[in-house]
Amino acid sequence: MSSTKDIDNLIEMMAKLPGLGPRSARRAVLHLIRKRGLLLTPLADVMQTVAATARECLNCGNVGTSDICDLCDSEKRANGQLCVVEDVADLWAMERSNVFKGRYHVLGGTLSALDSIGPNELRIPKLIDRITTEGITEVILALNATIDGQTTAHYIADNLAGVTVTSLAQGVPIGGELDYLDDGTISAALTARKSL
Repeated sequence: MSSTKDIDNLIEMMAKLPGLGPRSARRAVLHLIRKRGLLLTPLADVMQTVAATARECLNCGNVGTSDICDLCDSEKRANGQLCVVEDVADLWAMERSNVFKGRYHVLGGTLSALDSIGPNELRIPKLIDRITTEGITEVILALNATIDGQTTAHYIADNLAGVTVTSLAQGVPIGGELDYLDDGTISAALTARKSL
Protein backbone atom coordinates (compact mmCIF):
# COMPACT_ATOMS: atom_id res chain seq x y z
CA MET A 1 0.00 0.00 0.00
CA SER A 2 1.33 3.40 -1.02
CA SER A 3 2.19 5.85 1.73
CA THR A 4 1.10 8.68 -0.58
CA LYS A 5 -2.38 7.32 -1.40
CA ASP A 6 -4.24 10.27 0.14
CA ILE A 7 -1.93 12.78 -1.52
CA ASP A 8 -2.32 10.99 -4.86
CA ASN A 9 -6.10 11.13 -4.43
CA LEU A 10 -5.92 14.86 -3.74
CA ILE A 11 -3.79 15.40 -6.86
CA GLU A 12 -6.25 13.36 -8.89
CA MET A 13 -9.21 15.40 -7.59
CA MET A 14 -7.41 18.73 -8.17
CA ALA A 15 -6.57 17.65 -11.74
CA LYS A 16 -10.31 17.50 -12.47
CA LEU A 17 -10.65 21.25 -11.89
CA PRO A 18 -10.86 23.50 -14.96
CA GLY A 19 -7.45 24.87 -15.91
CA LEU A 20 -5.52 22.27 -13.93
CA GLY A 21 -3.97 19.19 -15.45
CA PRO A 22 -2.07 16.48 -13.59
CA ARG A 23 1.20 18.44 -13.47
CA SER A 24 -0.42 21.69 -12.34
CA ALA A 25 -2.43 19.80 -9.75
CA ARG A 26 0.71 18.12 -8.42
CA ARG A 27 2.45 21.51 -8.08
CA ALA A 28 -0.60 23.01 -6.35
CA VAL A 29 -0.85 20.11 -3.90
CA LEU A 30 2.85 20.27 -3.07
CA HIS A 31 2.52 24.00 -2.42
CA LEU A 32 -0.52 23.41 -0.18
CA ILE A 33 1.35 20.75 1.80
CA ARG A 34 4.38 23.01 2.28
CA LYS A 35 2.07 25.79 3.50
CA ARG A 36 -0.18 23.46 5.49
CA GLY A 37 -0.95 25.84 8.35
CA LEU A 38 -1.26 28.91 6.17
CA LEU A 39 -3.17 27.42 3.21
CA LEU A 40 -4.13 23.74 3.37
CA THR A 41 -5.95 23.64 6.70
CA PRO A 42 -7.89 26.91 6.16
CA LEU A 43 -8.72 25.82 2.60
CA ALA A 44 -10.06 22.48 3.85
CA ASP A 45 -12.19 24.29 6.46
CA VAL A 46 -13.61 26.74 3.92
CA MET A 47 -14.30 23.95 1.43
CA GLN A 48 -16.17 21.99 4.08
CA THR A 49 -18.25 25.06 4.96
CA VAL A 50 -19.05 25.80 1.31
CA ALA A 51 -19.95 22.14 0.69
CA ALA A 52 -22.44 22.35 3.54
CA THR A 53 -23.96 25.77 2.80
CA ALA A 54 -23.76 26.47 -0.98
CA ARG A 55 -27.03 26.24 -2.86
CA GLU A 56 -28.62 27.40 -6.08
CA CYS A 57 -30.92 30.43 -5.89
CA LEU A 58 -34.50 29.22 -6.38
CA ASN A 59 -35.29 32.35 -8.36
CA CYS A 60 -32.40 33.03 -10.75
CA GLY A 61 -30.04 30.04 -10.51
CA ASN A 62 -27.09 31.95 -9.04
CA VAL A 63 -24.97 30.25 -6.39
CA GLY A 64 -25.03 31.52 -2.82
CA THR A 65 -25.67 30.39 0.73
CA SER A 66 -29.41 31.08 0.94
CA ASP A 67 -32.46 29.97 -1.05
CA ILE A 68 -32.78 33.45 -2.62
CA CYS A 69 -29.50 35.15 -3.53
CA ASP A 70 -28.57 38.72 -2.60
CA LEU A 71 -29.06 39.92 -6.20
CA CYS A 72 -32.67 38.69 -6.33
CA ASP A 73 -33.35 39.90 -2.79
CA SER A 74 -32.18 43.46 -3.48
CA GLU A 75 -35.03 45.91 -4.14
CA LYS A 76 -32.50 48.25 -5.81
CA ARG A 77 -32.16 45.66 -8.59
CA ALA A 78 -35.91 45.49 -9.27
CA ASN A 79 -35.60 47.98 -12.13
CA GLY A 80 -37.43 45.96 -14.79
CA GLN A 81 -34.26 44.66 -16.45
CA LEU A 82 -33.43 40.96 -16.53
CA CYS A 83 -30.09 39.78 -17.91
CA VAL A 84 -30.16 36.18 -19.18
CA VAL A 85 -26.86 34.28 -19.02
CA GLU A 86 -25.82 30.72 -19.78
CA ASP A 87 -24.23 29.82 -16.45
CA VAL A 88 -23.15 31.22 -13.10
CA ALA A 89 -19.61 31.99 -14.35
CA ASP A 90 -21.18 34.35 -16.91
CA LEU A 91 -23.28 36.03 -14.20
CA TRP A 92 -20.16 36.57 -12.11
CA ALA A 93 -18.32 37.97 -15.17
CA MET A 94 -21.14 40.46 -15.73
CA GLU A 95 -21.07 41.45 -12.05
CA ARG A 96 -17.28 42.03 -12.22
CA SER A 97 -17.90 44.66 -14.90
CA ASN A 98 -20.03 46.57 -12.36
CA VAL A 99 -22.25 48.01 -15.10
CA PHE A 100 -25.50 46.05 -14.96
CA LYS A 101 -27.77 46.97 -12.04
CA GLY A 102 -30.80 44.76 -12.73
CA ARG A 103 -31.49 41.12 -12.00
CA TYR A 104 -30.22 37.95 -13.65
CA HIS A 105 -31.53 34.64 -14.90
CA VAL A 106 -29.17 31.67 -15.31
CA LEU A 107 -30.34 29.22 -17.98
CA GLY A 108 -28.01 26.39 -16.98
CA GLY A 109 -26.76 25.83 -20.54
CA THR A 110 -27.87 26.35 -24.11
CA LEU A 111 -30.20 24.57 -26.49
CA SER A 112 -28.46 21.71 -28.27
CA ALA A 113 -30.18 19.21 -30.55
CA LEU A 114 -27.04 17.05 -30.59
CA ASP A 115 -27.04 16.75 -26.78
CA SER A 116 -30.85 16.48 -26.54
CA ILE A 117 -31.08 19.72 -24.56
CA GLY A 118 -34.40 21.42 -25.16
CA PRO A 119 -36.15 24.35 -23.48
CA ASN A 120 -37.45 22.18 -20.62
CA GLU A 121 -33.94 20.99 -19.74
CA LEU A 122 -32.95 24.63 -19.27
CA ARG A 123 -34.57 27.25 -17.07
CA ILE A 124 -36.53 28.79 -19.98
CA PRO A 125 -40.03 28.07 -18.55
CA LYS A 126 -38.94 29.74 -15.28
CA LEU A 127 -37.67 32.72 -17.31
CA ILE A 128 -41.06 33.16 -18.96
CA ASP A 129 -42.78 32.97 -15.55
CA ARG A 130 -40.43 35.60 -14.09
CA ILE A 131 -41.18 38.08 -16.87
CA THR A 132 -44.85 38.23 -15.93
CA THR A 133 -44.53 37.95 -12.15
CA GLU A 134 -41.65 40.43 -11.68
CA GLY A 135 -42.82 43.17 -14.05
CA ILE A 136 -39.85 42.78 -16.40
CA THR A 137 -39.78 45.36 -19.21
CA GLU A 138 -36.44 44.46 -20.84
CA VAL A 139 -34.74 41.10 -21.26
CA ILE A 140 -31.04 41.37 -22.10
CA LEU A 141 -29.71 38.20 -23.70
CA ALA A 142 -26.07 37.97 -22.66
CA LEU A 143 -25.42 34.53 -24.09
CA ASN A 144 -22.10 33.36 -25.45
CA ALA A 145 -21.48 34.20 -29.11
CA THR A 146 -21.44 30.53 -30.13
CA ILE A 147 -23.86 28.77 -32.47
CA ASP A 148 -25.70 27.17 -29.53
CA GLY A 149 -25.75 30.50 -27.67
CA GLN A 150 -27.20 32.36 -30.64
CA THR A 151 -29.74 29.59 -31.33
CA THR A 152 -30.86 29.84 -27.70
CA ALA A 153 -31.06 33.65 -27.91
CA HIS A 154 -33.27 33.50 -30.99
CA TYR A 155 -35.51 30.84 -29.44
CA ILE A 156 -35.99 32.97 -26.32
CA ALA A 157 -36.60 36.15 -28.34
CA ASP A 158 -39.22 34.36 -30.46
CA ASN A 159 -41.05 33.13 -27.35
CA LEU A 160 -41.24 36.39 -25.41
CA ALA A 161 -44.09 38.80 -25.94
CA GLY A 162 -44.79 42.21 -24.43
CA VAL A 163 -41.21 42.84 -23.41
CA THR A 164 -38.23 44.48 -25.10
CA VAL A 165 -35.57 41.90 -25.97
CA THR A 166 -31.99 43.11 -26.49
CA SER A 167 -28.63 41.40 -26.75
CA LEU A 168 -25.04 42.36 -26.10
CA ALA A 169 -23.48 44.30 -28.94
CA GLN A 170 -19.91 45.07 -29.97
CA GLY A 171 -16.98 43.70 -28.14
CA VAL A 172 -18.13 40.11 -27.81
CA PRO A 173 -16.38 38.17 -30.59
CA ILE A 174 -18.03 35.26 -32.38
CA GLY A 175 -17.08 32.15 -30.44
CA GLY A 176 -16.21 34.26 -27.38
CA GLU A 177 -17.33 33.29 -23.90
CA LEU A 178 -18.21 35.90 -21.28
CA ASP A 179 -16.12 34.35 -18.52
CA TYR A 180 -12.95 34.95 -20.59
CA LEU A 181 -13.67 38.59 -21.50
CA ASP A 182 -12.22 41.53 -19.62
CA ASP A 183 -14.45 43.91 -17.68
CA GLY A 184 -14.12 46.74 -20.22
CA THR A 185 -15.28 44.54 -23.10
CA ILE A 186 -18.30 43.36 -21.11
CA SER A 187 -19.11 46.94 -20.12
CA ALA A 188 -18.94 48.17 -23.74
CA ALA A 189 -21.05 45.25 -24.97
CA LEU A 190 -23.73 45.84 -22.33
CA THR A 191 -23.86 49.59 -22.93
CA ALA A 192 -24.20 49.15 -26.73
CA ARG A 193 -26.76 46.32 -26.66
CA LYS A 194 -29.21 46.10 -29.56
CA SER A 195 -32.72 44.82 -30.18
CA LEU A 196 -33.16 41.33 -31.56
